Amino acid sequence: MIALTMAEIAEATSGRFEASGTEATPESVVTGAVTTDSREVEPGGIFVAKRGEADDGHRFAPGAAERGAALLIVERPLGVPVPQIVVSDSVEALGALATEVVRRVRALGRLRIVGVTGSNGKTTTKNLLRTVLEQVGPTVAARKSYNNEVGAPTTMLELTEDTEFLVAEMGASGIGHIAHLVRMARPDVGIVLKVGLAHAGEFGGIEKTVQAKSEMVTDLLPTDVAVLNADDPRVASMAELTRARVVWFGLAEEADVRATDVVVHARGTSFTVTVPGGESARVDFSVLGEHHVMNALAAVAAALQLDVPLDTIVAGLEQVTLAEEGRMQVLGGRDDITVINDAYNASPDSMAAALKTLAQVKRPGARSIAVLGEMSELGEFAGEEHDRIGLLAVRLGISQLVVVGEGARRLHISTINEGSWDGESAYVDTADEAFELVTSMARPGDTVLVKSSNAAGLRHLGDRLGEWFA
Repeated sequence: MIALTMAEIAEATSGRFEASGTEATPESVVTGAVTTDSREVEPGGIFVAKRGEADDGHRFAPGAAERGAALLIVERPLGVPVPQIVVSDSVEALGALATEVVRRVRALGRLRIVGVTGSNGKTTTKNLLRTVLEQVGPTVAARKSYNNEVGAPTTMLELTEDTEFLVAEMGASGIGHIAHLVRMARPDVGIVLKVGLAHAGEFGGIEKTVQAKSEMVTDLLPTDVAVLNADDPRVASMAELTRARVVWFGLAEEADVRATDVVVHARGTSFTVTVPGGESARVDFSVLGEHHVMNALAAVAAALQLDVPLDTIVAGLEQVTLAEEGRMQVLGGRDDITVINDAYNASPDSMAAALKTLAQVKRPGARSIAVLGEMSELGEFAGEEHDRIGLLAVRLGISQLVVVGEGARRLHISTINEGSWDGESAYVDTADEAFELVTSMARPGDTVLVKSSNAAGLRHLGDRLGEWFA
């Protein structure tokens, strides 16, 4: 974080400074990292004690002190010998502090901000942009999927005076959430990737999801840029809601940044990207899955608006070998058995994309095995969407399904009701049962996909299978 006095932090957070038995004064300076996890506190850092549904971060303040915290942001004074800023709401204080840090760094004149949202692909696109922009200048981007009211401001607080690019992943589970993050760090370039049924149950329907995602572009200025998916009608409609200049990406011929000649193989995906002015380049993209081409196109479109040359962008994309741990991660190898672990998260769109990739990369003469768990947070759409995925697996000719857990049972039932299918489906209750079944049935050359929402707990099953077949 940039250097701030404790008085400046107190003012930014509308808090009250307390020395708490130390020699600190309001003019004492703090420069360390900010975290809400006491286990991640570094000497000289700031620990924000937030209350959660299951626990209270104030309980861990002594541990933060032992790790060398220079300041605690708390909702009540604690008997810990570390200076404290007492605030009414720790999460709101975290956001207010991030807003102030972004304001100060932006005032230096070099910081440019990219915001990324969408039902799918946020983390992948953020990671691609980070790799591309790091070739040009100091870049800050979220770790993992830090994209909510805690994770996003924590990332923003990593800014320093030298930072040139901030890539802010902005997620939401309701109306107003993205707008809240945009107020902290208004993007110069706002990306909307796709609007699908991911979290539709939380939002209250697809139209509410569209409204929430559109918050990325509604407050952009005429001097800003909205990067929108030309292939998604729901995203395309957002062009009418923004004052910003619109840049389109997609496979459609009218897209400003588009991909052609897409080839999917077991080592990744290759495509030709064409940009405004007619310049084009071949991209040998190591990230597995045709659906990730759209994320790459969004990254290209955004980077071009930040004046990054196309050859530099392509070089950055080709450096990326993995979207994120647990996302289309290729493991295994023994007896030519490949395990694709994509169980970090799942929506109907990403489940369909993963199954299509499995069908595309399966070795001739070998089998495709899909280990599928529940797609969570779909609300009233859950039943029909699990049915739809089951039918898709049949149409794609997946050789073997292993369906795990009661929440995904309808997927199993919908497949076995298809009498014309040459494949088979098995249902098990637990990940351990799935492991025993898959390890007993897999044959040399088979490709195994593990896909589910993170809540289904199959990510560790994917890792376990990868280790078994390594």
